[in-house]
Amino acid sequence: MSRTTHAPAGVGAATVDPPSGDWRLLAGWAAAGRSQDHAAHVAMFGAVPVRAYRGREGRQRLVDEVDRAGLLGRGGAAFPTARKLATVAQGRRRPVVVANGCEGEPASKKDRMLAELAPHLVLDGAVLAAQATNATDVYLCTEETSPAFTALARAARERSSPLPLHVVGVPGHFVASEESALVSFLNGGPARPTGRRTRVFETGVDKRPTYVGNVETLAQLALVARYGAQWFRSVGTAGSPGTALVTIDGAVHSPGVAELPYGVTLDEVLDAGGGTTEPVQALLVGGCSGGWLGMPAALSTGFSHEDLRAAGATVGVGSVIALPAAACGVSETAHVLRYLAEESARQCGPCMFGLPAVAADFAALTAGSTIRDRRAMRGLERRLEVIPGRGACAHPDGAVRLAASALRTFAQDVELHLAGRPCAYAGAPPRLPMLARRRRALVP
Repeated sequence: MSRTTHAPAGVGAATVDPPSGDWRLLAGWAAAGRSQDHAAHVAMFGAVPVRAYRGREGRQRLVDEVDRAGLLGRGGAAFPTARKLATVAQGRRRPVVVANGCEGEPASKKDRMLAELAPHLVLDGAVLAAQATNATDVYLCTEETSPAFTALARAARERSSPLPLHVVGVPGHFVASEESALVSFLNGGPARPTGRRTRVFETGVDKRPTYVGNVETLAQLALVARYGAQWFRSVGTAGSPGTALVTIDGAVHSPGVAELPYGVTLDEVLDAGGGTTEPVQALLVGGCSGGWLGMPAALSTGFSHEDLRAAGATVGVGSVIALPAAACGVSETAHVLRYLAEESARQCGPCMFGLPAVAADFAALTAGSTIRDRRAMRGLERRLEVIPGRGACAHPDGAVRLAASALRTFAQDVELHLAGRPCAYAGAPPRLPMLARRRRALVP
C-alpha cells in the first residue's frame, strides 16, 4: 500500500466570487488549461472556510447548509450527503474521513480526472467533511498507479491542513471502490467487501465511525460551503440540484468527461461529446451496474435521478455510452456480464455461482446455443429475480440490473436469437470501448 502523510497546520479563510455558468468543479482547469497549484486555487476559489464552521454550532451550520443544498452522493448510490455526515458525527468516537477516488468502474473516468485536474478542491471538501463530523484524520484514496495519486500527493504537500492528510494508493480492481472494501484495505486487510452488515459509519477505519465520500461529492461540498445552498441550486433540478461530471463514450466524436447541469437531456449529453459518429441503437447509462435505454426515446430523457428512475435506469456512476446500431446489444451485455463475474470478490453465493451462470446464459444466447430452449430462458429470468439482495455487497444487484435492462431493451434481438438466428458478433471482441481498453484487474 502506497501512502504519504502530511502534518496539520493552521488554515485561514477568504471570500471570492463563485464560478459562473456550468463550469464549477472544472472552473480552475478551464481557466488555466491545467491543474492549478494551491496559490492559483485559492486565488480562484478562496481558502477552504474551516474557520467559518468551527465548534459544535459551526459544524451543525455546515451540515444544515449541505442539507439545504440537497447534495447527493456522486459515487453511485446518490445518498443524501448531509444525512451521511450527521450520522457519522453522532458516533461515540472521533470519526475518520475517507475520500474515495478509486473508480474501479471501467465505464467512468470522472473521479480520477477530477482528482488529477482539481486536487485542491477534493482536499478542501475532505477537510470540510472532517470539520462537519469532528474527524481527526483524512484518507484520500485512488488507484495506486494513476496520475490522480500523484496529483493528490503533490497537492497535499503544497498546502497547510488543520489535520493529517493520508494519500493512499489502492489496487485497481472493480470491487475495491466499495466502501467496506476500502475500509478493509485501510485496516490492513484485502480490498474486498466485508458484507452488507458492515456499517462503516459506526465501525470503520481503526474501528472508528467513518465517512466514506466520493471525491466528486467532496468537491461539490467544498463549493456549497463557500457559496451556499442557493447558489448550488441555481442549476440542476429540484430533485437533482447542481452539476455533475459525466463520462461520455462509445459512438461519439469526442469521448471524455463533461461537467453538465442535472436535467439536460441525454441528447444534450451526447452533444457535449461532440455528437454521434454513426447511428445509435441504445445508451448504456450509469455504468456496468446501470441500464440500457433504447433509442430514440432515450434522447428526450433528462439526465437526473428522477427522470432516469422513471425511465427504468439510474444515474449510477454518471456515464453515458452510445452503442452503435451496427452492434449486438445482447453480445455487448454478455461481455460486460462476463467482466462483472470475473471481477467479483467470489465470497458469497450470488457472486460465486449466480453471476457466472447469468454471464454464461447471455453468452449462450449470443451464440444461439443451449439457451434456445425456452425453459433455459425461464431459468435465466428466475436467476435475475432471486439474486438481488442476497450478496455480500451490491455488486450482484448491479449486474442483474444490467442484464434485466438488456432483456427489455433488446427484446427483439433476444427473440431472434431464441428463434435460432445466428449472431454475427458471437465470439467477437466487445464494441464498448470501456472494456476493449480496460486492463485486466486482479481479483482480490
